[in-house]
Amino acid sequence: MNKQIIIVLALVVCSFSFSQKKELKAVEKAIKGTNFSEAKAALTQAEAFLDVMDEKTKDKYYFLKAQAYYSEGSGSLKDYDVALKSLNEVQSSYSNEIPELKQKMTNSLLTKGNKAYEGKDFSKASKFFEKAYGFSKKDTVYLYYAAATAVNVQEFDRALKFYEELKKVGYTGVTTEYCAIDVSTQKEEVFPNKQMRDISIKTKTHKDPFEKKSDSKKPEIVKNVALIYVSQGNNEKAIEAMKDARAETPDDVNLLLTEANIYFKMGNTEKFRSLLEEATQMDPENAELQYNLGVIAADSGEDARAKQYYDKAIELDPNYINAYINLSALILGKEESIIKEMNGLGTSAADDRRYEELRKERQDLYRKAVPYLSKALNIEPENLSAAKTLMNIYSILGETDKYKEMKGIVEAIEASAN
Repeated sequence: MNKQIIIVLALVVCSFSFSQKKELKAVEKAIKGTNFSEAKAALTQAEAFLDVMDEKTKDKYYFLKAQAYYSEGSGSLKDYDVALKSLNEVQSSYSNEIPELKQKMTNSLLTKGNKAYEGKDFSKASKFFEKAYGFSKKDTVYLYYAAATAVNVQEFDRALKFYEELKKVGYTGVTTEYCAIDVSTQKEEVFPNKQMRDISIKTKTHKDPFEKKSDSKKPEIVKNVALIYVSQGNNEKAIEAMKDARAETPDDVNLLLTEANIYFKMGNTEKFRSLLEEATQMDPENAELQYNLGVIAADSGEDARAKQYYDKAIELDPNYINAYINLSALILGKEESIIKEMNGLGTSAADDRRYEELRKERQDLYRKAVPYLSKALNIEPENLSAAKTLMNIYSILGETDKYKEMKGIVEAIEASAN
């Protein structure tokens, strides 16, 4: 009786083994015929026997599954995930075939990513580059591409995840660049690899070959991490990240200005001003820095100091229109207190005399503002605000001809805007 049972069990095992081989052969045949949907269907049939497969057969099953879902590059991104997971399930077989298949998959993803990038579909490109990194973890440059393209479409959460991983693995992006001088232009040219550079030297289209290291991507990475936190309104983390970024590139004035803007958004105008003043020392010829310091001083009621900054901005850039407009605003801002006093006067002779003094003082303010507004309008003839202010000034001053001229300019600007 026992012998009979053993024979029956053996027959069952043989039956299972035959079914496994039959289904896997069907998968192989479908893959060879590039009928990948049929291969997937056969894999589903074979999956029923997975628990009783020996290690070698399981390896074959998972390797074939990876091929079927890769589908010679026609699979979806989810299919690539299945393919990679399947390859990772292979225990000991296909030691030569797996790296080769992974390279094919990586190349396919990079081709798709480059195509999407050239078509300016940066979101899709980023996903392809991310997936390529999944197949080739040693090639961290793919993760860098994924982060950079994600930033292009403001997918900041994804980009931040990639940048943080790049920081964690110590990615710098520094590579050896193979260079030579173009004989016809006498300009330096960087070649994709040493072989192409050497061929150009041999054909004498180039000369003086040399190598150099490319710039590190680390400053860019830490800077982008900080900027992403800024965009998310996470000011505390932004400041922390900014410290890392500035430690990498202490001479980057734009980075310093970004940090200054974070403090400005947080309402810390003193720190904002301090950093701007530091920036002016790094870049003393920057008119915009002087202008921004003028704005801060004006907002703080330091008109004399604001004027100095605006004047410096104009000295550095004679066409800096906002500096002219803000200088006129500084002057006209004193009008309010004059009008308030005028409206509070009575009807006595003394009040009448004081009223006349204030009226002349007000007119003097207008006359001081006119050159700045006129210069602004000269720089930007379509500046409606400057034109309207000048028109109103000439009206108050009683300069009829200039008022009519400016009124015509205002009407022309308004008409062109409609």
